[in-house]
Amino acid sequence: MAAILHVCTTCRAGQPVPEGEACPGQRLHDALLRSGAPQGVTIRATECLSACDHGCNIALSKPGAWSYVYGRLGEADIPEILRGAGLYAISADGIVPWRERPAIFRKQSLARIPPMES
Repeated sequence: MAAILHVCTTCRAGQPVPEGEACPGQRLHDALLRSGAPQGVTIRATECLSACDHGCNIALSKPGAWSYVYGRLGEADIPEILRGAGLYAISADGIVPWRERPAIFRKQSLARIPPMES
């Protein structure tokens, strides 16, 4: 099952963005792409995860699994975002054991969404 790492490319992270410059969310997305996704993870740009007060935001989802939204992330968090996404991808149900999760996933979770029923 392939996991998708959704990155909000419109996140401003509470900052004004001068005209012609990329939003912090777009910069995060681009930096994640440059870093390379772990096996089983696809990085996908998305517009607005509706967590604007908590930007930059990402979400993890895959069929038949719990989905998560995380906030208050930046380019410095990329190694841990990718490590957490990789752990999520290999989990059977989207639940990574608490102690194995990166600290940013333990402390900066905004939402946990149950799997859709088939």
